Amino acid sequence: MSNGLRICAGNANLKLVEEISKHLKIRPVASEVANFNDGEINVKIKENVRGEDVFVIQPTCPPVNNNLMELLIIIDALKRASARRITAVLPYYGYARQDRKVEPRVPITAKLVANLITKAGANRILAMDLHAGQLQGYFDIPVDHLFAAPVLVEYFNHKKILNLVTISPDAGGVERARAFAKRLQRESALGFIDKRRPAPGKAEMNYVVGDVQGKNVVILDDIIDSAGTLVKAAEVLKKNGALDIYAACTHPVLSGLALERIRGSVLKEVIVTNTIPLREDAQGKIKVLSVAKLLADSIKRIHEEESLSSLFI
Repeated sequence: MSNGLRICAGNANLKLVEEISKHLKIRPVASEVANFNDGEINVKIKENVRGEDVFVIQPTCPPVNNNLMELLIIIDALKRASARRITAVLPYYGYARQDRKVEPRVPITAKLVANLITKAGANRILAMDLHAGQLQGYFDIPVDHLFAAPVLVEYFNHKKILNLVTISPDAGGVERARAFAKRLQRESALGFIDKRRPAPGKAEMNYVVGDVQGKNVVILDDIIDSAGTLVKAAEVLKKNGALDIYAACTHPVLSGLALERIRGSVLKEVIVTNTIPLREDAQGKIKVLSVAKLLADSIKRIHEEESLSSLFI
């Protein structure tokens, strides 16, 4: 029995939805999300959801615009089907990196997308590892912000790597790296790489702040996109005397030549989560951890009006 709790999904990450449904012991709402011949998205909810508490699980990962439109249309369909409450579950929030004006006459697309989701009819948001914490304020509805750190920390604690240093690939990620380092069984030393972007898509790395000589290193970030920054960071760390170099991130966007760059890099292992479905050829150095249980526990707690903070203690 669902006790009023229902989950619904688009096509963005069906494997993750299946795992979440197993943890919750409920099946997803029967629905049809397809395309008309002209490319328009067609959604049909095939079950009664009147008065139900529905969680729509849909990361807005590539193809970003298609998955975003699926999310908006599903929310609208549920609203018009008289669902009591609709929660948009965003394991990955696309457009999050367009969160401010970096030059004149450019949009703040992260805020625009937040407005679209709210206007579509979402009553609350459940997101994981937003690119910047202040993105929660872009929504005019309640936001529960999850972190994949417990899943990543458990993995590294199990490996019991000696002399491990946690490195942020830039100064902006130091807070995230510090929180990660404190949770390891053997509290890790901390450092970061001085990174500057002279132009979009280009990164210059000059030196490492912190001692990595003769140490094992984990580079921690929230997103791996083209992997250019990650691979350059690993090279800089190797030149500064690091031994085994690992990388860990929540969202494996892995666009363009990312996989090829990782395969040819000095990285020993890249640990990611399944917030975004990986390409079939993403093997070798890449290890995927599941956040399904974390999301399922959070969905259950929100439905039962319980606190989420104990999940991160």
